[in-house]
Amino acid sequence: MTRPTKSIAQRLLDAEQAINNTLSNPQILTAVTPFGYDQARMEAARALHAEARTLTDQQALKYGEQYEATQTVQKAWDEAARAYSTALKIARIAFRDKETARNALGLSGIRKQSLSGWLDQARRFYNNLLREPTFIAAMTAYSYTQARLEAELSLVEAVADASELQDIERGQAQEATQLRDAKLDELNQWLVDYKVIAEIALSASPQQLEQLGWVVA
Repeated sequence: MTRPTKSIAQRLLDAEQAINNTLSNPQILTAVTPFGYDQARMEAARALHAEARTLTDQQALKYGEQYEATQTVQKAWDEAARAYSTALKIARIAFRDKETARNALGLSGIRKQSLSGWLDQARRFYNNLLREPTFIAAMTAYSYTQARLEAELSLVEAVADASELQDIERGQAQEATQLRDAKLDELNQWLVDYKVIAEIALSASPQQLEQLGWVVA
C-alpha cells in the first residue's frame, strides 16, 4: 500500500470528520446505507478510529520512554566513564613496569567508542583489579581501596543495566510503531473506500459530501 502523504494527525482528523458527520446526519446515513454503510458499519468505523487513536497515543508514549531510557544510559555512562578514566590514569602509573598487570587490566591502547566495547574494557579493568590482591594493594597506595574500586565497578554495571532497559524500550517502541501503522493503514483504506461510496451516494448533494470533508469542485 502506498503511504499517505498527510500527517498522522490529519489522517485521524479526516476519518473522524467523515465518520462522525455521517452518524450525526440522518440524510447522509440514509444515503450511504444502501451501499452497505449502515449505522452498524459506521459505528464499527468509529471503533476502528478510536483504536487507531489509542495506538497512536501509545506509540508516542513508548517513544518517550525510549528517549528517557537513552538519556539514562548516557548519564550513567558519563558518570562511570569519568571514574574509569581517572582510575585508568592511576593504574598506568601504578603498574608502569608490570607487564602482567598492564595486560590483565587492558591498560594499553585507546578506549573503545562503542558502548559494548567500552563496557568490555571497563569490566575487564575493574574485575581483574578486584580479583588480584596485589593489584588492589598497588592501587590502595593511590587511595583506590577495594571499596572504592567496587563502587566504581557498580557504576559500570549500572551502565549495562540501563543499556538493557534501553533495548527493551526500543523494542517496545518499534512494536508500538508497527501496530499503529497497521491500524492507520486499515483506517486509511476504510476512508478511501468510503469516499468512493459517499461520492456515489451523495452525487446529487455536494454540500453533504463537503460535510464529510471532501471539497467538491
